[in-house]
Amino acid sequence: MTQTEVSHSSNKKSSKKKATTSSASYARSFAIGLIIPALLLLIWEVASRAGIFPQYLLPAPSAVISTLVALASSGELWTHVSSTLSRVLIGFFLGTIVAVVLGSFIGFFKPLERLFDPLLQALRSIPSLAWVPLFILWMGIAETSKVTLIAVGVFFPVYLNIVSGIQGVDRKLIEVGKVYNMSTASIITRIVLPASLPSFLVGIRSGLGLGWMFVVAAELMGASEGLGFLLTLGQNTSRPDTILASIILFAILGKATDAILKQLENRSLRWQDRYET
Repeated sequence: MTQTEVSHSSNKKSSKKKATTSSASYARSFAIGLIIPALLLLIWEVASRAGIFPQYLLPAPSAVISTLVALASSGELWTHVSSTLSRVLIGFFLGTIVAVVLGSFIGFFKPLERLFDPLLQALRSIPSLAWVPLFILWMGIAETSKVTLIAVGVFFPVYLNIVSGIQGVDRKLIEVGKVYNMSTASIITRIVLPASLPSFLVGIRSGLGLGWMFVVAAELMGASEGLGFLLTLGQNTSRPDTILASIILFAILGKATDAILKQLENRSLRWQDRYET
């Protein structure tokens, strides 16, 4: 076997070992993360069965699970979950694309920041529910108004982190690029973008979190399906088990989508020499 083949085999074994270690670490972290929720659910179940919490206000977790099973068996659950998930994802991608384009220009060109940033910061301060009547007036109660509201919520954290990441790049790194006669395009792609990537990835995770918060307000716009609609239905019919089932589904879906972005972040930032405990 040649030295090249030996080196290739060694690198392959090393990659497999890293992948196995990473999977084991993720499984361990996931298991540890379940401890507190499991304890809270156990305490909640015991307290409900002991009569500490009135069933008509806070039903036991077993009752909430029964409601989820009934909704899943009827097929109604999947309709609500798919409707909400599609709205969040479409709004997330639209808000992120606009934020990336606008944030990149404003981050690179200071005059644009002085021109646009005051207006954008003022718009960022407007509560999500304040947009609802305006969007209904402009776009009606169809999907367009709902997706637009979610996109607005996603836009601002992504925009802020992109601008902050670009403007926070160490000036010395750019000067080194100029010393080596790198073109402007090379400086942007090889220095600015990698240096601002951590901030951008944090921004899209924050944006996704706000997307899940804004979808509740969006589904108050006359939605006939979705988890927000299920919340309203539980309130109107005095069914706390339905309300809690909706809240738990929001938590599960939000955590699952954030975990996907977290894995994307870890893979994208492998080159970083980060502190790990």
